[in-house]
Amino acid sequence: MHIHVNNEIIVVLLANNQPHIMYKILLLLAGGGIGTVARYVVSDYTHKYYLGSFPLGTLAVNMIGSLVIGILWGLFDMQNLSHGIRAFLFIGILGGFTTFSSYAIESFNMFRDGDVKLAMVNIMANNVLSIGMVILGIMLSSSLQKL
Repeated sequence: MHIHVNNEIIVVLLANNQPHIMYKILLLLAGGGIGTVARYVVSDYTHKYYLGSFPLGTLAVNMIGSLVIGILWGLFDMQNLSHGIRAFLFIGILGGFTTFSSYAIESFNMFRDGDVKLAMVNIMANNVLSIGMVILGIMLSSSLQKL
């Protein structure tokens, strides 16, 4: 097997006879790429139609990601999914899609710029609404399983 991402890492992984780690790394890379592109599309679409100063694109991504992780977790929690598939979905795709780091820097910038009220709205909205979306996703997955 020859992959030229980082020869040192690959040599160590193959020397240790751990090709399953390479499989997981490739799944994470693929999932992260998919999630990142999806985040870009949602954020770009939001910013085209919303011109205010509130970071609505980030909030939309975090809410959608929270809803999707709630649905998938509810659907797959009792399933015997492989660690690779779970990593691909939850760490790769959804980790690449959600934007907690963007949310954190945007909140910091609002505080720094003296817009404390907007920063607090941003923090409350992202946290409360995202947790609510996880709960809604789990409830929806429960209903879907009964169909």
